[in-house]
Amino acid sequence: MSAAEPWPESLSQRELRNESGRVLRAVSEGHSFVLTNSGVPVGRIVPLDAPAPTLAIARPARRKGGWAALAIERKTGRDNAAILDDLREDRL
Repeated sequence: MSAAEPWPESLSQRELRNESGRVLRAVSEGHSFVLTNSGVPVGRIVPLDAPAPTLAIARPARRKGGWAALAIERKTGRDNAAILDDLREDRL
């Protein structure tokens, strides 16, 4: 939300349930609400044509490390079928 927009009205879950008609009329007129559950904000009710809030990007994300940085050596020499046969020997 930008600094020019007023803070949306808080709306409890009970108010939404009991006064849904009033809330929907207000939303269709352009009003926004912050939905709360036991006083804790859990969601936002906004008109469909309202612009999505933008997040300021302080710095771009950079990827560091990853799997390649671990330098894991692959062990080769035996195929998977031979390994499975060895593991299944106990069951025969």
